Amino acid sequence: MALLASSSVVAPRAAELEPIVPGRDYHTLANTDEFRLRHLKLELQVLFEPRILSGIADLTLERLQPTARQVRLDTRDLTIRHVWWVGNTGELVALPFQKGAYDRTLGTPLEIDLPAGLNAAEFKLRVSYQTRPDASGLQWVPAAQTAGKTDPYLYSQSQAINARSWVPLQDSPQVRFTYEATIHVPVGLRAVMSAANNPQLAPDGVYHFDMPQAIPSYLLALGVGKLEFQAIGPRTGVYAEPPVLAAAAAEFADVEKMLETSEQLFGAYRWGRYDLLILPPSFPFGGMENPRLSFITPTVIAGDRSLVALIAHELAHSWSGNLVTNSTWRDLWLNEGVTVFLERRILQALYGQRRHDMEDALGLQDLRTDIADLPPADTVLAIDLRGRNPDDVFSDVPYEKGRLFLGWLESRFGRAEFDAFLRGYFDHFAFQSISTEQFRAWLEQNLIAERPGVVSAAEIDAWLYRPGLPPSAVLPHSTAFAAVDRARHEWLAGKRSAASLPGKEWTTNEWLHFLNHFPQRTVRTRLSELDDAFGLTTTGNNEIAHSWLRIAIRNEYTPAYERLASYLETIGRRKLIKPLYEDLMKTPAGAARAAAIYARARGNYHPIAVATLDRIVYGRKDAQVTR
Repeated sequence: MALLASSSVVAPRAAELEPIVPGRDYHTLANTDEFRLRHLKLELQVLFEPRILSGIADLTLERLQPTARQVRLDTRDLTIRHVWWVGNTGELVALPFQKGAYDRTLGTPLEIDLPAGLNAAEFKLRVSYQTRPDASGLQWVPAAQTAGKTDPYLYSQSQAINARSWVPLQDSPQVRFTYEATIHVPVGLRAVMSAANNPQLAPDGVYHFDMPQAIPSYLLALGVGKLEFQAIGPRTGVYAEPPVLAAAAAEFADVEKMLETSEQLFGAYRWGRYDLLILPPSFPFGGMENPRLSFITPTVIAGDRSLVALIAHELAHSWSGNLVTNSTWRDLWLNEGVTVFLERRILQALYGQRRHDMEDALGLQDLRTDIADLPPADTVLAIDLRGRNPDDVFSDVPYEKGRLFLGWLESRFGRAEFDAFLRGYFDHFAFQSISTEQFRAWLEQNLIAERPGVVSAAEIDAWLYRPGLPPSAVLPHSTAFAAVDRARHEWLAGKRSAASLPGKEWTTNEWLHFLNHFPQRTVRTRLSELDDAFGLTTTGNNEIAHSWLRIAIRNEYTPAYERLASYLETIGRRKLIKPLYEDLMKTPAGAARAAAIYARARGNYHPIAVATLDRIVYGRKDAQVTR
């Protein structure tokens, strides 16, 4: 997943908790040690009014404990109508069930009592249910907020623990299952899933899906809307609303090259096709790596392919995350840190060393900001998330510190040897979920043992279990930014005019570096001069606009206020909007503006974003992902 903004939620004190058990998932209420979900079959009706999914889920379960008599599944705000055991010949036997104790973070376990005679090693349960209109893993987008303005749109976001809000299942990344689905949608709309998709429109509104590779629940995904498809390569294409399709296909035309390059670097792509689904602007993330079909924010359609690093990131997840998955959310760095390392290698191969170095340098800047702002316990790779919603504590640490860890290993062992290690890692753990400790053991056995003395156990532990950056970190440096720094300094010092700056030649990364290193206070007339020269208030590049609007807020640059309101009311990507609200809340006038904008925009945001922004704007420390 492309990064969201970090959270200020404070971790529980270590003294309050027992020592963490590596590999234990503290974010599921399911009894995964007694039963394991192996296959899921869904049949769901998509009802835009009253904004619910209704249908059945067939769960094929493997019995791990012969004496276990009760199955517990994860749910959050689901209405459970009936539960049956499905016999070998298809007969249905009604089973007693009840809801367990409610947990405000984890939801409510569905407890299903098995009949005394059901001792099979594998059996099937059927659950009839429906979701709630405010399910945390679904967003129902009204037609007015879509690109086409004619039809509503639905999309899911299951990561991290939101699959349980639209399917009763074992919602843990260590549980992998295959799935099939039949989805009924209004005629004229199209359904797509993280599975094999048929690019032909179903005339009856009924779509069938099959995912033969086992995935964890957070990669279960559904999208429904007025969607069309355009191929951009033999194995790649784009699903989008008609007004967006051509621009998206042009923006992401290099995806097939990215896929070919990734296979050359990391080994075979094992998922068949790699397509993109362009979501409405309310999507709270940059992208979500749902297998076969990455979900992508439209905010990266800049018109010049300058923000395609996000696509490289989601594609790289096809190896790190989707193929080899973090066993628990404590181990998120195994997904995200490895993926950022792969992403930068893809960019280097396709766009050159200069682009690679700039991305690395910007990533380090973001990481240093987070390390300075977060509690030390939240700056370790193997983070303790007990008692917290994983959605609330994503930061740059698992992404950029994880990347630096792999870069450090590469610097010690050499690229060729480290690449061979990575390929072996992906092959050995393919379609498995592993913990930090399993990675560490594999590293010891297959790299460190081959070259004793190159790195020490203490150095590895410092990366995995200690706060901040180890002294041995190999930090990136981009000479490309030296000229940008010089230009900024000369302009701020009055030694050159804004019109003389080489901004029209700068890449997005150079503009971001230029803007992100402004002093806290800048004379408003100078900002006006810069705005007149380069149209920053009206730029179509949402990343550049984000940095510019932060400067405008700090300096009360009123010509940007209309764009600020429009930006916050039309974009739901949390990375881009959360810092703007935080900046506004620092002054009384800004807080009043934030409250007014948020009152208009809140209904447009995804529940995940709402939970974060309620804490910022309303001071609701107890805000949860549910609305």
